[in-house]
Amino acid sequence: MAAPLSNAISDQPMLKADDRLAGLAHSEVHYFNSYNHHGIHEEMLKDEVRTKSYRDSIYQNRHIFKDKVVLDVGCGTGILSMFAAKAGAKHVIGVDMSTIIDKAKEIVAVNGLSDKITLLQGKMEEVELPFPEVDIIISEWMGYFLLYESMMDTVLYARDRYLRKGTGLIFPDKATLFVAGIEDGDYKEEKIGFWDNVWGFDYSPLKHSALSEPLVDTVEMKAIVTDPHPLITFDLYTVTVPDLAFIKPFTLTARRDDFVHALIAWFDIEFSACHKPIKFSTGPHTKYTHWKQTVFYLRDNLTMQAGERITGQLTCAPNERNRRDLDIAIDWALEAEDGGRSAKGRSEYRMA
Repeated sequence: MAAPLSNAISDQPMLKADDRLAGLAHSEVHYFNSYNHHGIHEEMLKDEVRTKSYRDSIYQNRHIFKDKVVLDVGCGTGILSMFAAKAGAKHVIGVDMSTIIDKAKEIVAVNGLSDKITLLQGKMEEVELPFPEVDIIISEWMGYFLLYESMMDTVLYARDRYLRKGTGLIFPDKATLFVAGIEDGDYKEEKIGFWDNVWGFDYSPLKHSALSEPLVDTVEMKAIVTDPHPLITFDLYTVTVPDLAFIKPFTLTARRDDFVHALIAWFDIEFSACHKPIKFSTGPHTKYTHWKQTVFYLRDNLTMQAGERITGQLTCAPNERNRRDLDIAIDWALEAEDGGRSAKGRSEYRMA
């Protein structure tokens, strides 16, 4: 029998956060430090759609978690680890690089779960787990536009290194990215058109910068002009890191006569290993989540009639200098009945 595991301070390696981050690129240090403060965790914990979906996927499937070894990748304050422990897991290992894990250890202790949960500070690729393999991986890895911050890479490493072959499960295991066209003239004018005349001066160089930065914001359902298009689905059992750089075509059909000022993106998440599959969406048609939607303003304002289509392709890849940032390009063409309204273009964006 293995020796009992513990979160006691005396049993944990004493290493300052600065030492753990030594040698990492500045962008990596900034990323991990951004999760040190409780505020970002408060926002995520208060996201009812997110947290309830994870809780239900675990609590409603106690038969799956009972007596299993569970790995929580990017455990943060430990909420998913505690869900799994309460659902009957044999043992849960939570891994996180940020110093919030010190508070997570205290939270686990005051909830009487230190004998069931071991929390390790460090990078998933570098820590040594107390078990050679795990039965289940749980992780809340999704970023804005699904892939921003590139945490899926870490989940895939954990899958390949630790998940039991053949029978291991991942919660959640499917993610689909959607795009649609929206009417957003007033806000586009406020955020983008503003730079055309700033107190009598031409600030267009900043207009170009503003157009290249996607906006993360809440979009009202009434702003949606086109049918949504499912751009890409990731199956976490089979997806590989190279798959996270992609070029995908899309077709957006107008539902009504209107203008299109931008494209937006959102994602849906599925826990298909559940006895009764659990899903949630981050789209404008459903309840608010902290992921909101991602807005890509076009340089042109498109005039569409019902039934007309915007066709194109979206290219997405990690930035070469900072893999947690995304380089995104959208090539589009409007096929209008009136040739004078037909148009095409290309917009490039950087999520940073």
